[in-house]
Amino acid sequence: MNTTAIDSLGQKLGQAALTAFVRICPEVRGASNDQLDVACAAMRAKSKQVVDELLADAKDAPWIAEVAFQAAVLTLAQEGARALRASN
Repeated sequence: MNTTAIDSLGQKLGQAALTAFVRICPEVRGASNDQLDVACAAMRAKSKQVVDELLADAKDAPWIAEVAFQAAVLTLAQEGARALRASN
């Protein structure tokens, strides 16, 4: 297995998910470091499942890989937003 490609995918997914999280969740601006840590931990906890789903979708239907990536980004961002809102 090419771990470099998986690492690169993970880095891009993480960066895109954090960007989406900040954009969809205005509460980020007023959140404490502890609250942001909770949100990031929730996103990390969900990431294995999301990456597994992304890889399965891309393998089964390679023509929708970009859509599957965007769905993974939004899933992680929503998980972070849910955790941040729950920590208030």
